Amino acid sequence: MKISHLKNKKIKMIDISDKKLTSRIARAECKIKFSKQSLDKVINNETSKGEILNIARSSGILGAKKTSSLIPLCHNFPINFVNIDFKVDKKKKIICVISEVKTNYSTGVEMEALTACSIASLVIYDMCKSLDKKIIIDDLKLTFKDGGKSGTFKR
Repeated sequence: MKISHLKNKKIKMIDISDKKLTSRIARAECKIKFSKQSLDKVINNETSKGEILNIARSSGILGAKKTSSLIPLCHNFPINFVNIDFKVDKKKKIICVISEVKTNYSTGVEMEALTACSIASLVIYDMCKSLDKKIIIDDLKLTFKDGGKSGTFKR
């Protein structure tokens, strides 16, 4: 098996200089599980921390932009768009964090979308840990990607 980031037992960044600039998009999501009381406080803005979801949204956007600083072999490139959204399922006591990242570049934005979800979720956890130590961040996954040589992926 050939490992693209390893040559002669030395780690290397992939050379993308010959790849075409194309439109690329990736979406990711993860779930945060709460107690009923904690979830109610978060969605009704009844915590002492303020608007938790807006702070998490902002942090998720920043996380996408900083991915190359966090993941050693990721390329640093211009991001055209980042969106973070939340879907609340009161029955399951879950907030689903959904990210979408776009670029016109020669490499994909899957890691940026996954990082955006991760960071937004961690911020929610951090701001809610005083309410509930049993919060679970779960099921982080890429749900869609398009563009580049490998084409379209849809979960």
